[in-house]
Amino acid sequence: MTTLPSAMTAVAISTPGGPEVLVPEQRPLPAFGDTEILIKVAAAGVNRPDVFQRAGAYPPPKGASDLPGLEVAGEVAAVGPAVKRWKLGDKVCALTPGGGYADYVRTDESHALPIPDGLDMIHAAALPETFFTVWYNAFQRGQLKAGETFLVHGGSSGIGTTAIMLGRAFGASVIVTAGSAEKCEACLKLGADIAINYRLGDWAVAVKEATEGHGPNLILDMVGGAYISKNYDVVAMDGRIVSIAFLEGSKVELDFTRLMTKRLVHTGSTLRPQSVAAKAAIARDLETKVWPLLAEGHCRPLIYKTFPLAKAAEAHALMEAGSHIGKIVLTV
Repeated sequence: MTTLPSAMTAVAISTPGGPEVLVPEQRPLPAFGDTEILIKVAAAGVNRPDVFQRAGAYPPPKGASDLPGLEVAGEVAAVGPAVKRWKLGDKVCALTPGGGYADYVRTDESHALPIPDGLDMIHAAALPETFFTVWYNAFQRGQLKAGETFLVHGGSSGIGTTAIMLGRAFGASVIVTAGSAEKCEACLKLGADIAINYRLGDWAVAVKEATEGHGPNLILDMVGGAYISKNYDVVAMDGRIVSIAFLEGSKVELDFTRLMTKRLVHTGSTLRPQSVAAKAAIARDLETKVWPLLAEGHCRPLIYKTFPLAKAAEAHALMEAGSHIGKIVLTV
């Protein structure tokens, strides 16, 4: 083991509320278990679940850090006695159970991945949360296949931009919805076949026209609310819908007749509460099937803006404003 400091700087949630409740403070380094590694954080991704947690709407699972931050990149600073893969000094990016907004964070060794060739720490920190989420929901649960049509709501978000890149890389046609001409243009540049500005008309009508009435085979939805019924309306026969968030609400009145008549599958998931083994399985799949695409330059996370750790409140304010395209990252 290297000599570690006795304390670290972390950004804590002083009380549930707006971005201003994110406050830097000194904390002891996190204790880590037998199969866990301690990472000296170089950069940490900012994600919508961090915002929900800060607002008091997404409490951390039992045993997880109360600090926000679900993905980081950095250097292995210490390892538990049962750790087999990693050694001190290894550069990794990792999914964490929380605590990424800090100088040091712990995670199970199976949730860390090598930084793909050609990516710096900032880009690497933007990988785990979105790539785990998209891979699990679109490819494992949603069973997206080459030749299918993939509709992604919120196409300019971190999740959306990742879904565009992976959908295209694996042979799907990608349609996205986004809220401005600038966002639509960015999605097209990333590889979306069609980008629909939902502020200029009914996106459902536009999707039907774009697919000549057949509809998309898979829909990845983070919006919820009124979108749920429209998803049922536009999705193809034998289609799949995967819900990963409900930015416009999770309670709606819905006619489920279309679920039967179209033979639909509607599923969903959250990532953070899943077991260590479940997240490890996603990591293995990503390393085998997606990490080579990153190393070869076929995919690259889109970074919108970076902030120093101490300005995490500004990063959250930007995310809530909704003007960003791609990922927001904190540098440590």
